[in-house]
This record gives sequence, structure tokens and C-alpha cells, in this order.
Amino acid sequence: MRYGFIGAGTIAQVLARHLIGAGYPVTLSNSRGPDTLTDLITDLGPLAAAGTVAHAAEADIVFLTVPFPEIPAALDGLPEWGGRILVDTTNVFTYSSSGTPELLDLGEQTGSEITAAHAPGARVIKAFNTLYAKYIESDPRHEAGRQVVFYAGDDAEAKATFGALLDQIGFAPVDIGALRDGGRLMDVNGGPLSALHILKQD
Repeated sequence: MRYGFIGAGTIAQVLARHLIGAGYPVTLSNSRGPDTLTDLITDLGPLAAAGTVAHAAEADIVFLTVPFPEIPAALDGLPEWGGRILVDTTNVFTYSSSGTPELLDLGEQTGSEITAAHAPGARVIKAFNTLYAKYIESDPRHEAGRQVVFYAGDDAEAKATFGALLDQIGFAPVDIGALRDGGRLMDVNGGPLSALHILKQD
């Protein structure tokens, strides 16, 4: 199984470290090109590689970690996804000129429905957008239980594959249903699961 990242910021880096820790190779990409990732790749070690966005998108499971307004630029123009899994970790906000986060009103749509529209043929899963990075970065296995990760999607097989991966790298996967309904539950703009930090007892 190959793993790719579109975006190479904090969320991409902490997830890449978990995958590398489990022995998986990863490819990271950003809008500025592979040469800008040299120091990061060196820090991550021999299982990490830098590539173009198109190269990262060829992986079996691809994590989308760019800011929400950059999704069209990141995904438009890529080849048809052919059923590969795209994990949308984004939240629907942008930053003002002063650096203040501002929520975006998408009307009746969820962020992941918009993501799916820009990734034809992808099996989109929403995950990792409800947790602060520090909870994703730390060891998900705690004395009191494992860090819960909520996820949603419309393809049962893709969700089973993703849930098994979460379990393998130490998280406690919790399937909350379809992409639209689950996306609403995880929405940073009033979703009841947003910023909810939970451990599951084993």
C-alpha cells in the first residue's frame, strides 16, 4: 500500500510520521515543488520521499491537507482517480488579512462534498479534521485508552480499508456514516464532534 500527501504542513507531517513508524513509505507534495521539501524529507527519514502533487496523488490512499480555499488549485487537473481513496482532512475556514480564522458558509453542502466534486472517481473519506494537531501527533495509545478518530464516507470498502489502517497505527476508528451526514457532524461550523477529544477504552 502506498500513501501520498497533497500538502506538507503540520497535519501531513504528523500523519506521515505515524505511517513511517508503521513501516510504510510516504510521498509528500506541495504547491511549491519537491525541492522545497528537502529538509523535511531528510528529517522524516528513508521511508519518506518528495514528489509533485500528481505523483503523490497516484498513491493508493492520499491525504488532502491543504487549506480549504486551495482545494480547487490542488485537485483540478489531476487525472481521474480510478477508485483510489482520498482522505479529506480539511476544515471550512480561511484566514483574514490579519491572520484571524474565518468560517466559510457553504450553504447546504459540506466541505467534503465540494472536495469530491474536484476529485472525480475518488472514494472520499472525511477524517482527522475534528482533532487539534497535538492530539494527532502524540502516541494515540494512552493508559486510559486509544485516541478516537471519527471518519465518514460513502464507500463501505474504502471505509473498511481506512478503518483498518487507523487501527493498525494505533487510533480507535469510529465510523459515523455517510459523507454528507458525517461531514455535518464533524463540521467546524457547529458540528457536535468538532474539537471533541475522546479516548476509547480497550
